[in-house]
Amino acid sequence: MTEPARLNAAFDLALGSSTTPTGVQSTTDLRRRRFFVLIVNVATYLALAAAMAQVLGTQGWSLVDGLIFACFLIATPWTVLGFWNAVLGLWLLHFRRDGLETVAPLAATGPEEIHVRTAILMTLRNEDPGRAITRLEIVKNSLDATGFGDRFGYFVLSDTSDPEVAAAEERSVAAWRTKASDPDSIVYRRRGHNTGFKAGNVRDFCETWGRDYDLMLPLDADSLMSGSTILRLVRIMQAHPRLGILQSLVVGAPSESAFARIFQFGMRHGMRAYTMGSAWWIGDCGPFWGHNALVRIQPFAQYCHLPVLPGKSPLGGHILSHDQVEATLMRRAGYEVRVLPEENGSWEENPPTVFEFSTRDLRWCQGNMQYWRLLAWPGLLFMSRFQLAWAILMFLGVPAMTLLIALAPLKAFDGEDPVLFPAGPAIAVYLTFLLMYLSPKLAGLADILLAPGGVTRYGGSARFLAGTVIEIIFSFLLGAITTFRLTIFMIRLALGRSVIWNGQARDAYGIAWSTALRGLWAPTLFGLGICGLLAALAPEALLWSLPLTLGYLVAIPFAVVSASPSLGRWLGRNGLCAIPEEHEVPAEIAALAKAA
Repeated sequence: MTEPARLNAAFDLALGSSTTPTGVQSTTDLRRRRFFVLIVNVATYLALAAAMAQVLGTQGWSLVDGLIFACFLIATPWTVLGFWNAVLGLWLLHFRRDGLETVAPLAATGPEEIHVRTAILMTLRNEDPGRAITRLEIVKNSLDATGFGDRFGYFVLSDTSDPEVAAAEERSVAAWRTKASDPDSIVYRRRGHNTGFKAGNVRDFCETWGRDYDLMLPLDADSLMSGSTILRLVRIMQAHPRLGILQSLVVGAPSESAFARIFQFGMRHGMRAYTMGSAWWIGDCGPFWGHNALVRIQPFAQYCHLPVLPGKSPLGGHILSHDQVEATLMRRAGYEVRVLPEENGSWEENPPTVFEFSTRDLRWCQGNMQYWRLLAWPGLLFMSRFQLAWAILMFLGVPAMTLLIALAPLKAFDGEDPVLFPAGPAIAVYLTFLLMYLSPKLAGLADILLAPGGVTRYGGSARFLAGTVIEIIFSFLLGAITTFRLTIFMIRLALGRSVIWNGQARDAYGIAWSTALRGLWAPTLFGLGICGLLAALAPEALLWSLPLTLGYLVAIPFAVVSASPSLGRWLGRNGLCAIPEEHEVPAEIAALAKAA
């Protein structure tokens, strides 16, 4: 048995396996929740599979039927779990008085006094240093205003390879230090080689400065947090020494990009119910998103060292999607990993164009596919293995759905009598799937409508509902583009192709028609082929398919229009797809806008 596994077993024995390591939650209660979630998900999945099998097998099974059914089975689980997470989250938010206490029993903060020391890290690689360090400076100013600023240190950890960008980083940090009353609390370090990528960057910090601090708060270049939120997280960590990682609920900050604005509007009200529901049963094996989260340094440094996977890139070498792996290792070592499902003072920026968004997805996809080699790691808890497997399945479902759409027109060639096709049951399965796919958004819509003053925070009911319609249409169009690009990428991944991890563009900018054409001609041709076949062979089916296929046809204009800065300004002037921070502006967001 490994050392972390022995530690975990020792804590289970010491506590009689009756509570989680922090002692705040019954393991029996968690097992019951997980059993309930398992039963309702399996039952729903089997019911959908049986209904789909009945539709496909009405006139016997063909090869096309079998392939469509297999794709459906692979693509459906993520949608089913998303549905139940959204349902549970909505129930906890509005139909239980103790919803937050039930989900996060350690949310009550500890003593007012803070005695632990926390390092706030910003990891950079070829990012715009001015905008990144401005955010870190705002975080420091916000913490200093609380009166507890002396309990924090600030580290700019650079993996930048571009000499000009590196020089700009040094100048930005030097300018910040001249303004600070305590310049010694601000440290800049640049590595010569980005060994291990971001995870290696953070590990280098732990080995160099980790002994001087109890906790660390990793931030990305686009991260922003309020001092009061950080203090709340610190107090919780301080009160619970067996809490290893506490993840805040990160939401999008106001953006001038139409793409980012619409995307984060949907994520904002859809994510809260989903996260609330998932946290209810995941409990002590929660997620870690790699930023805007507090991490206990000693167990992280001792037990969360990532292995170098055997073989060559893309699936060998250093682990790219490191955060969830670190969460499983932290839990294996006997420390809890929790998410606090409150939207309060923790922000990030979303990609400003479909290309930036898709590039981020491709990086995550490659990183998650490496998890195959980690599923059999000794000592991992069952829930930790499930989370790794689920992260893999999230991306495996993408090519399955793309292939299902490609196979649909071929049903016309498998020799069945179209008169005998069960159109009614087929439409019922299709609409059920779409509704379940949309359920996190619909639960978020219900959450805002049910909350006292909820729509007021979004600019009123008319603007909120109009924004919801815009975002749902947007999500279908975006989904078609990203699923196609992910499918092609996964084929290339199987052939040994890899992505390059580098800095991201985060400011709004327009996309030329020629650029959109070069990047999106393939999904456009795919859509023309699928829709052309459906139009010729089954016109009625074409109309029903449009929620899933229209995005292929309009991929190029969608990319251009959604990136348009003028559209972003128009949405802002009319209060469409606004988020609460645009109506009640927090001091940190106001400071960021002033610095822009």
